Amino acid sequence: MASNSSDNIQEISLDGHEPKSESLAKSLQGDDFGVNENYVIVDIGANLTNKKFTRDLDSVVSRAQDAGVTKIIVPGTTVHSSKEALRLTHLYPGVLYSTAGVHPHEAKTWGDDTLDELRSLLQQQEVVAVGECGLDFNRNFSPPELQIQVFEKQVELACTLKKPLIVHERDAHAEVLAVLRRHTAQLPASVIHCFTGDADTAKAYLQLGCYIGITGYAWKDKSSEGVRQILNDGILPLDRLLVETDAPFMYPNTRASKLPQHVKQGLTQRSVTFLQRYCTFQRNEPCSLPVTVEMVAAYLKTKPEQVALQSTFNAFKVFGLSS
Repeated sequence: MASNSSDNIQEISLDGHEPKSESLAKSLQGDDFGVNENYVIVDIGANLTNKKFTRDLDSVVSRAQDAGVTKIIVPGTTVHSSKEALRLTHLYPGVLYSTAGVHPHEAKTWGDDTLDELRSLLQQQEVVAVGECGLDFNRNFSPPELQIQVFEKQVELACTLKKPLIVHERDAHAEVLAVLRRHTAQLPASVIHCFTGDADTAKAYLQLGCYIGITGYAWKDKSSEGVRQILNDGILPLDRLLVETDAPFMYPNTRASKLPQHVKQGLTQRSVTFLQRYCTFQRNEPCSLPVTVEMVAAYLKTKPEQVALQSTFNAFKVFGLSS
């Protein structure tokens, strides 16, 4: 069941030890938290190495912080982009974190040295997870058999290093589940990034102990068993929820006619202003994340402050972020 109380949040340990939990919960619930002026949110997936951010990254990061997005995880999709993501963390210490992995589209780039290079990157404190890795049978930019081999190697790496795992999955949930289940005994905290599946798929991932990443895709999906439904029906509990923009992708279109009226009414002017002033379909930004938080809250029939608080706490817990 989803928690509507901060009591449960304070009971969660960030890294298996009790002392950090109370201090983090208190810091997230400070005097300014919950006021519409700002949320405190972690974007667990923004592709800031994308060339669309090359010219004005300082402004993008500054706007995110102004919007209440205090920390951003930048995913790696190849060895090269993982190194670039790590470089960005050095430019914005304590704000940006990164991951190291090979995306299923890029499985064909896996070489003899790839595993060692990823292992080396993952020794860095700022590199908080293995990924983005997984399976994508929707486009098959790499052969499916090769995708499975490369995904399995990265799951094994995450198990060995006890690092969280960020999983990309499209049209391959059965195969992803099969790989994860083979490693159940050692599987670290695992995040299903940018979830776009149905209720049964969500339930299967949750039964494995996975966290679910929700993006602005929530505006678009109106299927009877999709993302909206898993939120409406309480299938996704707050203590397994993470939020992300997947910027520059997954623009949350708040003007869409298919967006229910009660969701539109739950959007604050401040959040919509950041979205409409700085983001477009061609380039979403981390500063749009408060809109996604508010949409999720409307579907869950809870307060956006609670969604922000719990998802942020979950991110700190999963990725071991410093407050």
